Amino acid sequence: MFVSGATTALPNPEERRNRTSGSNFQTARPACQRTAAASVRARPRFRSGAADWRRGEHAVGAANPGRPPPLFSPPPSLRRSEPRRWQLAVSRARREEAEAADAGAQAMASPGLPQPPAEGSPWPLRLLHAPPELLRLDPTGGALLLLSLAALLGWSWLWRHRARGIPPGPTPWPVVGNFGFVLLPPFLRRKSWLHRRARAAGMEPSALGPQLLLADLARVYGNVFSFFIGHYLVVVLSDFHSVREALVQQAEIFSDRPRVPLVSLVTKEKGIVFAHYGPVWRQQRKFSHSTLRHFGLGKLSLEPKIIEEFKYVKEEMQKHGENPFDPFPIVNNAVSNIICSLCFGQRFDYTNSEFKKMLNLMSRALEICLNTQLLLVNICSWLYYLPFGPFKELRQIEKDITTFLKKIIKDHRESLDVENPQDFIDMYLLHVEEERKNNSNSSFNEDYLFYIIGDLFIAGTDTTTNSLLWCLLYMSLNPDIQEKVQEEIERVIGADRVPSLTDKARMPYTEATIMEVQRLTVVVPLAIPHMTSEKTVLQGYTIPKGTVVLPNLWSVHRDPAIWEKPDDFYPNRFLDDQGQLIKKETFIPFGIGKRVCMGEQLAKMELFLMFVSLMQSFTFALPEDSKKPLLTGRYGLTLAPHPFSIIISKR
Repeated sequence: MFVSGATTALPNPEERRNRTSGSNFQTARPACQRTAAASVRARPRFRSGAADWRRGEHAVGAANPGRPPPLFSPPPSLRRSEPRRWQLAVSRARREEAEAADAGAQAMASPGLPQPPAEGSPWPLRLLHAPPELLRLDPTGGALLLLSLAALLGWSWLWRHRARGIPPGPTPWPVVGNFGFVLLPPFLRRKSWLHRRARAAGMEPSALGPQLLLADLARVYGNVFSFFIGHYLVVVLSDFHSVREALVQQAEIFSDRPRVPLVSLVTKEKGIVFAHYGPVWRQQRKFSHSTLRHFGLGKLSLEPKIIEEFKYVKEEMQKHGENPFDPFPIVNNAVSNIICSLCFGQRFDYTNSEFKKMLNLMSRALEICLNTQLLLVNICSWLYYLPFGPFKELRQIEKDITTFLKKIIKDHRESLDVENPQDFIDMYLLHVEEERKNNSNSSFNEDYLFYIIGDLFIAGTDTTTNSLLWCLLYMSLNPDIQEKVQEEIERVIGADRVPSLTDKARMPYTEATIMEVQRLTVVVPLAIPHMTSEKTVLQGYTIPKGTVVLPNLWSVHRDPAIWEKPDDFYPNRFLDDQGQLIKKETFIPFGIGKRVCMGEQLAKMELFLMFVSLMQSFTFALPEDSKKPLLTGRYGLTLAPHPFSIIISKR
């Protein structure tokens, strides 16, 4: 029996220090061990007051400063009065302490589900009492748990990558990256920054081009910033200096193309525009570029064919008289026929069924690739082979275009005149024969020719057509500038003489007007995405290998640090005080670097001759009752003007 008076004794300072030490040791034990120990400690084994119990426990700790105090210990009064009983009590306490530790370890290692505590369990465990079904996961709960874990892991991965010195940018969502707003319900999506930006511009969010959104983000995060599409890192370059450093000074690293599943399935990663950077691409690009220069400057010059094509444009426009009409079909037919003359050596009548069918097929293919469920192919590539809807339609379009072009290539091969090549196909087939004799491993073959022709049609037709349409729209909106252009044409060429490329040097204001339209519109505003082939540093930021790089050419041409009042239409910015043309390094509508547009010289010639011919023959205006068209453009493969109608008056 314990002496009752011991219950009133207070611990001395040394005992208080030991009590604190024992408490800290106990707190540091694993949770399962503390819980198991608590269940044993809750049952008192000595008939004594609380003070004896606490004082005895810490007295043992004080007597053994080299080891931590046990979980249970008898009071020191028992040691003095009954030493044998005290030793038995200490042994029993240590044995039960070891058993409690073993029980906790087994509970942690047990694979079974946790069981509810017994009714007589101590209060810490009774607090956890719950029916067993609450501790089980049904399939839905398990899926949600796995999804949550995946989201957390994805967010953690993205955050770690954000911290590795990459350019700043908006914080990504787990898994989906920075496009999580598309998962929001409509009532929340309407409050997003995307909808606010669209309302400020007076248009629908779907009509707001990505070049505008990326320019807005550049104002927040800087001219070099990044975001994530899923787990893909995308870096946007928004000023001339970063674009030049990447595409010119580090051209070997930044000249590759990202693999987009839909594009890869359609182009087989061949051709020029979308092919990966490497030896094969360099060979094909070198030949195509030199051949196109021949068509611009040599004996195969397209100048006479462009002038001839304008005659048909003039006839078609005059059919409308003074009635409003959409200029797109006429301009598109003319530009497409010039590409046909370049590739096939012949033009087609605008009513030719094969010609119309091919143009419609190409237009439809671009439309469904950009605006339908076909975009899902970039997530699940096997969707491309589905036997219904736009998936089936695209495959049929590919088949029809392939049949048309293969037939033309076959006809050229059978009628090839080695001494007198007439077009691009003839020159390519001659080069194929030369390569077969000298290089058995040559990449030049008819299959590659097929995809290069596709590149010339898609890139050459869409860009030049939209550039001409933008010129007509800006002339209609700015009659004073149109009048100055016509005065220069009248002074240099006159009313009857056919324009020539040699007139270009004597017409600086006309050339400046074309350049100003190109600056404001930039028909390929984000260029074509580049990709880094190795890890590098750009503007002080780390750019990992495989990063998608978007040069925002629209932002470069609207940079207030370079262009005074960049949103104003002002052709004189390209003229000096003497009225002569200024060549600005920062004017890059065709891009720069190794991936610069290979048909740049040909496109400039085509645009100048067609624009001057149109201004020489007609004056363009918008219908009086028409609404002013938006100048933001429609973003697709290129930046096209919103549909508009014009009226012409013959000069």
